[in-house]
Amino acid sequence: MERGRLLAVCVLCWSCSVRVVTAIQRADMFPYGSLSGDMILAEGDDETSRVLSLPRPVYFYDSLFSQLYVATNGIVSAQDLPMEKQYVDDGFPTDFPVVAPFLADIDTSGGRGQIYYRVTETPSVLNRVAQEVHRGFPDAKFTPTHVVVATWENVAAYEEPTRTSGPSNKFNTFQAVIGYDEVDSYVLFLYPEGGLNFFGTRPKESYNVEIELPARVGFSRGEVTYLIFSRTEGPHYSVTSDEQSVKNLYQVGNTGIPGVWLFHTGNRYSFDNIVPASVGGLLATPPTRGHGLSLVIFQCCYAALNMFFFAFSFCPRFQQQCSQNAFCSDYATGYCCHCRPGFYGNGRHCLPEGAPQRVSGKVSGTVTVGSTPVDLNNIDLHAYIVVGDGRAYTAISEVPEPVGWALMPVAPIGELFGWLFALELPNSQAGFKITGAEFTRRAEVIFYPGNQRLSIIQTGRGLDDHNHLTVDTVLSGSVPFLPPGAEVTMDPFKETYQYYPSVATSTSVREYSVVSADRGSESFSFQLKQNITYRDCRHDSSTTALETLQITMERVFVMYVKEERILRYAITNKISPVGVEPTGPELVNPCYAGTHDCDTTAQCIPQEGQAFRCQCATGYRGDGRNCYDIDECAEGLSTCGAHAQCMNLPGSHRCQCQSGFEFGFDGRTCVGELSCRCVFHHLWLLHFFPGPSIFSDVDECSSSPCHVDARCINGLGSFQCQCQAGFYGDGFYCSQQEDEPERPKTHCEHYRDSVQTTSPEGYPITGAYVPQCDANGQYIPLQCHGSTGHCWCVDTRGQERAGTRTPPGTATKDCDRPDEPERPKTHCEHHRDSVETTGPEGYPIVGAYVPQCDANGQYRSLQCHGSSGHCWCVDSRGQERAGTRTPPGTAPKDCLPSAAPPTVRPLPRPDVTPPTNADITLLYAQGQKIGALPLNGTRLDATRAKTLLTLHGSIVVGIAYDCRENRVYWTDLSARTINRASMAPGAEPEILINTNLVSPEGLAVDVKRRLIFWVDSNPDMIESANLDGSGRRTLFDTDLVNPRAIIVVSSSGTLFWTDWNREAPKIESSSVDGQNRRVVVSDGVGLPNALTFDSSSGQVCWADAGTKRLECVSPDGSGRRVIHSSLNYPFSMVYYRNHFYYTDWRRDGVIVVSKESSQFTDEYLPDQRSHLYGIAIATSQCLSGEISVLLFTF
Repeated sequence: MERGRLLAVCVLCWSCSVRVVTAIQRADMFPYGSLSGDMILAEGDDETSRVLSLPRPVYFYDSLFSQLYVATNGIVSAQDLPMEKQYVDDGFPTDFPVVAPFLADIDTSGGRGQIYYRVTETPSVLNRVAQEVHRGFPDAKFTPTHVVVATWENVAAYEEPTRTSGPSNKFNTFQAVIGYDEVDSYVLFLYPEGGLNFFGTRPKESYNVEIELPARVGFSRGEVTYLIFSRTEGPHYSVTSDEQSVKNLYQVGNTGIPGVWLFHTGNRYSFDNIVPASVGGLLATPPTRGHGLSLVIFQCCYAALNMFFFAFSFCPRFQQQCSQNAFCSDYATGYCCHCRPGFYGNGRHCLPEGAPQRVSGKVSGTVTVGSTPVDLNNIDLHAYIVVGDGRAYTAISEVPEPVGWALMPVAPIGELFGWLFALELPNSQAGFKITGAEFTRRAEVIFYPGNQRLSIIQTGRGLDDHNHLTVDTVLSGSVPFLPPGAEVTMDPFKETYQYYPSVATSTSVREYSVVSADRGSESFSFQLKQNITYRDCRHDSSTTALETLQITMERVFVMYVKEERILRYAITNKISPVGVEPTGPELVNPCYAGTHDCDTTAQCIPQEGQAFRCQCATGYRGDGRNCYDIDECAEGLSTCGAHAQCMNLPGSHRCQCQSGFEFGFDGRTCVGELSCRCVFHHLWLLHFFPGPSIFSDVDECSSSPCHVDARCINGLGSFQCQCQAGFYGDGFYCSQQEDEPERPKTHCEHYRDSVQTTSPEGYPITGAYVPQCDANGQYIPLQCHGSTGHCWCVDTRGQERAGTRTPPGTATKDCDRPDEPERPKTHCEHHRDSVETTGPEGYPIVGAYVPQCDANGQYRSLQCHGSSGHCWCVDSRGQERAGTRTPPGTAPKDCLPSAAPPTVRPLPRPDVTPPTNADITLLYAQGQKIGALPLNGTRLDATRAKTLLTLHGSIVVGIAYDCRENRVYWTDLSARTINRASMAPGAEPEILINTNLVSPEGLAVDVKRRLIFWVDSNPDMIESANLDGSGRRTLFDTDLVNPRAIIVVSSSGTLFWTDWNREAPKIESSSVDGQNRRVVVSDGVGLPNALTFDSSSGQVCWADAGTKRLECVSPDGSGRRVIHSSLNYPFSMVYYRNHFYYTDWRRDGVIVVSKESSQFTDEYLPDQRSHLYGIAIATSQCLSGEISVLLFTF
């Protein structure tokens, strides 16, 4: 057996030396043409075949289809196709099911090519498909019963007749083969050598623009129905991402044969997304044939040696595919790379845990702003991520002014880095652990209301020599115009990522506000669709596949600095399982809240309760609060072997082989370039000429190759060097640890030395703050800014002590005096301290407005912008008073001070604008505004809908109405306040409660007793107060997990509320004074978000986002009935005249359900697409059994 195996290896090596592996030839494609029984598609630019009825239906993804269509434009679909302009120039995914071997604008007019197709049961075809599948998926139990063959032969790209003097001579030939049985389907794409001569087509609708869209290759399930009203995007899978990847289609493959691609595309029982075959990874064709026979022989001997080792394991052949900080593991079907302890990644790329990460790359493309196209010519992108708390800072340099302002809302450019390196909550993984450093992200942003579209393609190209991630970005499309000087604000949001083999996808809708001097404040939104494709490892069956994770972006800051032409995004990111809600600050471990004091190069390790431990990142040394890099090369701690050079990196090191050497099979040992051939001949000689007289081992130790402080261990065909006791190194270089190592740098010294005081060109950078340290490296208690002249006191961690800052020219504080008891920060102080005034690298950010607060923390009545010179008067909430703004160089207005807590930032004053001639009006919360939707009987009168109140910077959640005084009440999740306003025209908001609120959500008004009730979902409390905010008291603070909706029935003095505790959801009730608490419903409840009272039947009703049901029950728990069983995603609800009106997050609107017919009867979708929260009913006079409601969840 051994002789036979070795002989086969030698024969293989000999045969390889005379035949070069290339892509498949046309003769190797599946038989096609008229003689094979094919039908021929009619000539034309946009033709679709007659229906191809299948003898037996095929599973595509998890759906069954009984017919197919073949189209001119390089696709096969399971439904009749729309006109080509609806899909041919768009990226994946498509709205309809598609198998796309080469989706592009193809034209066969004038005899330029033929398209053939058939369904066959020919045994030779069935057997060939079976063989290909079993080779690509060894564990598959698959015997095809039918095969569909579609062939595009010598087809051409569409060309505008007036564009060229004659037709192009570039033609493509390719084939798609669909094999299936009763359970599974598999698809082969074949691209013969010389078969691809054009790689994309120009879009018809913008033909005067010199752009070419690369062909799309892959699969799309198309839109799928979600419940009744909605359709949602189905899964999809892309093989190509750009023109180069299209060019590679015939040069590489995933089957071991260049030009042949195989995918598992459907299953009867369970199927998430397309699974590509993987036979030894991607196999590339060798370079041009003129490189000489010796290279071919060497490559083939390498392959033969691989085959020899294959009998024992995969890893000896593929260890080089793993990171130097990873190990390789063998599995039954292949190998996987796993990062070593102390590192994280996908095994192919590993980074030291806890260390900050840098990203660099280029941004290119063409972005049209309004009607003006702007070219981006490889401008620089840099990002810096503090992995320990999920903060990602992105800066794009040299951005031309028109596009700089317009790209401010496009935070998704920087969100990629937030997802890759997000702060991980338990049971979650940041993106880099899945993708590593090589991936392609394709995103599409659709802006509303203008429907502009921007494509974002970001390609991860690996780690550079400094372990920096390299990502190139291509932008193309249009964005809305934003006026110069505008400010953009974006609310925190959550996004769910769906994970499939080799791809992660997400879809979301975002809101943002634009504030400008000319237009005031405006609200807009955009939709983001994205998929991230990467190479995963499916051989390790013990790992649990991810399904969904939730990214929470708690803070999004964007700005464009005109003077520096820099576009900045700053985003704080956390990743967690879906449904994990943040808890109150006092309950969150500092490691998860990002409030720990560990060094930026340290990991925060949570302990029990609030305790945590700081541990320096891999490759760093210190106490966790002060860490410094270990030079593995200088200290002899590297893993580099003989003939390798060690290069130190932050937190790690890299090994490079010396000239004339290359990495061997283990990816670490450097061997001579002819070692492969020598080892092979070693094996060959051992087999055919056994015995020591022919071949014997050389004792390398006899030449003393190791360091003087190391010992040499000889082995068969190799040797090993080990440092002696008390010495450290790789054996080739050993060093002794010094008795008194140099004192590690302190946090202050690290901070001081990291501040850049000169630019890359050597010019001094003004405005940079450099901390001052004492002789022991500790922060000097009094710190002063060398440029601004401000001074302040700091604690031992360098954090500013509140109330100690003094301006230039004034006496400094005595920093030795103990701090006075610190009062809670006011809203003005929170606003002021939250403004970014320096970038991630310490540079000052020009153009940021910083509010000015007085000694008591209240807004100063006169506010001025430090950069623009504009001044204006504000009210007690920090909101600009109309008509008071003055330009630079003019005298400011005389502002009268006012005193009341603030809301967010100086903006145009919010005035109440109620609808006219409306007896019954629905009030709904939509982010930063409260909308008014009049009723005409029970129908929604969309023609009279309007904005009642604009509340910039707020997140309005709960909403209620007092019919006696005609006032609207609401909770503000952003400002953590409870507010009210009269419904009279021109009325201003009034803050009732602004202390000791964490996450106020549900709200209710007791009209009869003149009380308000609310739930706070972070401390899990239910409280009450008088309508003016006085008399506050806690009703319940126990046995609550996730309270959301609350209502009060004034006539009976009864409270009802929901608790969507996932372990035990329930609906409870009590009297308004907190007595007689009991559970009303606990069975068959999922996520009871919305709650209301049916005064006609005396029943309490709820809408459940988990069970999707609208149900009612009597207060004693009897008479339970289902009104509707298939809601979308309800959040809040109110009842009026036999109809339920609820806000829905799937439709982003108000939906109406008839109690009598149990049918949807009406809906209202606001022009601005964003989520609607609370809903209430406002009446010109109090209704019988008047109640107040709130509802809702995120």
